[in-house]
Amino acid sequence: MKIGIIGAGAASAAATYAIDQHAPDARCTVLEKSGGVCGRAATRRRDGRNYDYGANYLKDDDERVVSLVTEELETDGLVSIDEPIHVFDEDGTVAEGRSNAERKWTYRTGITQIAKRLFEATDATVNRRTEITAISRDDDQWRLTDADGGGWGPFDLLLCTPPAPQTAQLVSDADWDGDARDALVAAAETVEYRTIWTAVLGYEFELETPYYALVNTDKRHEIGWIAREECKPGHVPDGESVLIVQANDHWSVDRYDEEPAENVAALTRLTADVVGDDRLENPAWTDHQGWRYAQPEGGVDRSALEPAERAGLYCLGDWVAGEGRLHAALRNGLETGKRVGRL
Repeated sequence: MKIGIIGAGAASAAATYAIDQHAPDARCTVLEKSGGVCGRAATRRRDGRNYDYGANYLKDDDERVVSLVTEELETDGLVSIDEPIHVFDEDGTVAEGRSNAERKWTYRTGITQIAKRLFEATDATVNRRTEITAISRDDDQWRLTDADGGGWGPFDLLLCTPPAPQTAQLVSDADWDGDARDALVAAAETVEYRTIWTAVLGYEFELETPYYALVNTDKRHEIGWIAREECKPGHVPDGESVLIVQANDHWSVDRYDEEPAENVAALTRLTADVVGDDRLENPAWTDHQGWRYAQPEGGVDRSALEPAERAGLYCLGDWVAGEGRLHAALRNGLETGKRVGRL
């Protein structure tokens, strides 16, 4: 069985791993448009610093995912974040908030390790910088075309993992007629997404605060989330701080196409005000990333995806899981890969 997989995010990596377990003779070809893996669970490196600028950590909300991370995969470099998460309101007033009962994991070299280790545990071929722009179905098999005109396939099955709007566009334009395609496109188009514009702020001093992160609970502040990467072992040199600052959806949508330097400056000022430290207005270095499709606001009607699955096209990811969290994407990938592997 030859399987084509569009995207190398967390769900893709988990599905590939599960397929390898249940159908070791299957041949998986992964096609990823970027230069990395793990999608929105992303890590960058800068002069000895590692920072997770998308999904900040992996929660222990799913037993199957916990078993995967702590028992099945190599645990070398797996670290926990021990500090709590506090809250702030529309006025920027900080208070104690979430309990610290849940475990929060990443890796010393970054959250992308989860996808890297999953792919490395399989015989899958991962092709990076390969953007798929066209899908066609011919004689019950799938063929793909990349942005450079290269052809891939034929594949017996196709797994599609991009966010719902991008999946809807790909399938809508596909050379594949039928009610199954129309039902999948209509369902995917209903999934709404939260947009997040992220600033990364680096400092040559370490903050002395009792929390790992701050979350805006009333969703009325311009900032939705501030996290300290120095709370993750191995991420930041001693005596430094790196803050991941995520703007809320409305601010991000309104300013998505503004000059990045202006957005970073605005978020820097807001961060200093919330944390209550004027020194934060002058970072030593900065970085940024816009996530147009950061998190799905809800899930898709899975029954609308079933006709496409009968034709050999499977959709997966956090938007199929119905929860915009890393553990949910991993779980959905494991479940989908298991079903595919047992065909």
